[in-house]
Amino acid sequence: MKNLPELRFPDFLNEPEWEIKPLKKLAENLDNKRVPITSNIRSKGNIPYYGASGIVDFVNDYIFDEELLCISEDGANLVVRTYPIAFSISGKTWVNNHAHVLKFKNKYTQIIVENYLNSIKLDDFLTGMAQPKLNKAMLDIIPIPISSSTDEQQKIANCLSSIDNLITAQSEKVEALKEHKKGLMQQLFPQDEEEVPKLRFPEFKNAPKWEEKQLGGISQILRGGSPRPIESYLTANEDGLNWLKIGDINKDSKYVLQTQEKVLPTALSKTREVNPGDLILSNSMSFGRPYILKIKACIHDGWIAITKIDQKFDRDFLYYFISSDASQTYFSNNAAGAAVLNLNAEIIKLLPIFAPKKEEQQKIANCLSSIDELITSQTKKVETLNEHKKGLMQQLFPSKEVK
Repeated sequence: MKNLPELRFPDFLNEPEWEIKPLKKLAENLDNKRVPITSNIRSKGNIPYYGASGIVDFVNDYIFDEELLCISEDGANLVVRTYPIAFSISGKTWVNNHAHVLKFKNKYTQIIVENYLNSIKLDDFLTGMAQPKLNKAMLDIIPIPISSSTDEQQKIANCLSSIDNLITAQSEKVEALKEHKKGLMQQLFPQDEEEVPKLRFPEFKNAPKWEEKQLGGISQILRGGSPRPIESYLTANEDGLNWLKIGDINKDSKYVLQTQEKVLPTALSKTREVNPGDLILSNSMSFGRPYILKIKACIHDGWIAITKIDQKFDRDFLYYFISSDASQTYFSNNAAGAAVLNLNAEIIKLLPIFAPKKEEQQKIANCLSSIDELITSQTKKVETLNEHKKGLMQQLFPSKEVK
């Protein structure tokens, strides 16, 4: 079988098949110039200091001043791939000993190698179990499919760069929307002992000041419990209750839509049952982040639920109020524990809630919900672009290893 990509630009259809070259044949390794600096002796500045997954700090000096490719040398990310393992740097930079540093003869080869390494699994080249490592010897022999034509490399690199630019622009749009929402929330909710927010909708400008309540006074606070279910508690019964675990939640989501079908026996589940419309939040680690349930479930002791909300209060308004800076600061300042901070039902019951009449609550909630919907739709565009690039990579490279 010829070493040719499935998709080739028309200008190069009659060009020779691609070559497979070990990475060391394509780039000069500059690892010997790397210098790690422990955090306590770094002199702060504006020059990026790079580690295995990107910038980790800023310093006042540099050891490189050119276009280079960094590749993660160690860390779990080499396996889980939460972040790119290959990333380009340019200008004045400092790189520590957790990222390999490669210099290419032309930027097109560098772009192709960067994209290719980020699209394939490297498990066969890693050493170590608890701490995966890509050492220099293994890095050197990674096979890279590459066209011998610089012009074809340029065409591919330009294509990939244009998609990356689109993804970056779309991602920046999403981040701008998130920042806009954050700023809007700071104006729509009272801050620092204010009785009314800085921004109020015109029809409510002359409405009474917001009233202060405690969360426990307008709802029932329910903590999950133990024992947790054993693996054999599975059900196909439509009346069975889902067992809601921390791992079932998309941390960036607003809603809890589904879980695994793991349930508790009825006798154990009665005091831990939560229903669609209830709010839940984690009580340890990344605590205090609320979610709106769309399902009926049972919660374990990592969750606290806000149920039976007073009808004078809009559920979505409470969701946003609990998400606000003031509420999150309250949680941080009042969390219990030493090594690991956590919330308990009593702390959550005492959360101060400032609220206007329900009509104004709904107006605020609808405004913020519309921004959330826009963020969701724009985020989906980023995901679509990433999927498009992934499919294109599978066609632009002949290797079957491309994911």
